[in-house]
Amino acid sequence: MIRSDYHVHSAFSGDCDIPMEEVIQAAIALRMENLCFTDHHDLDFPHPTINFLLDLDGYFDALEKYKEQYRGRIRLLSGIELGMQAHLHKALSDLVRSRPLDFVLASNHLANGLDPYERTFFEGRSQSAGYLAYFEDMLYNVQRFQDYDSYGHLDYVVRYGLEEDKKMVYRDFQDVLDEILKTIVSNGKGIELNTSGYRYKLDAPHPNPDILRRYRELGGETITLGSDAHNPRFLLNRMEQAADLLRSLGYRHYAVFHNRKPTYLPL
Repeated sequence: MIRSDYHVHSAFSGDCDIPMEEVIQAAIALRMENLCFTDHHDLDFPHPTINFLLDLDGYFDALEKYKEQYRGRIRLLSGIELGMQAHLHKALSDLVRSRPLDFVLASNHLANGLDPYERTFFEGRSQSAGYLAYFEDMLYNVQRFQDYDSYGHLDYVVRYGLEEDKKMVYRDFQDVLDEILKTIVSNGKGIELNTSGYRYKLDAPHPNPDILRRYRELGGETITLGSDAHNPRFLLNRMEQAADLLRSLGYRHYAVFHNRKPTYLPL
């Protein structure tokens, strides 16, 4: 059984109000082995009321306290979810290199400064054109930024598609997606299977099975598993379904990280 979750938020994320200790206690109740907090750090995020900047000192102080308090009951890991933007690469690299992180998750929450969650993202363009703009922005990032371990929810934009059928067909974006995946593989990086796609009624995780399959075909082997829980009730959500999917695609292991180094565990 999967007993690790490498995409979890606490009140240190601007869009979550659950105290870190409450998340830890819920994880212990689930008999989790590895709990990696990946609280948001999104510089220059265009939201009028939510602050997505991580209080780094407070975050690490709390984690160190709880690591000692819950030692022997669960392994707590220090992660971060970096909001990727083209002009932030140096600032994000400097941050990553200055802190004792176990795991760095890179994520595109924006494309060209626009948030797919907002309807303005698709103004004046089709759903397909919006998806392409998102992937082109991601390609720019993966070609120029390497201070991460796994790339998060690669097809995140699909959550917010305009049409009733939001699904993305791989072949419609094959050129850009292949370049993204080839770059990730050649740089020795992983991709995340994020189970929140099921909660968004997409009938698939992020990314969809075609992307997961293609990553493996291109030589990728490092898959991290995350629920993207902003509430403890979603810890490990649909992880066994995700493991079944990965096995059906030919994967035999998933990765957990400590001190930025992967260990591969059987699915």
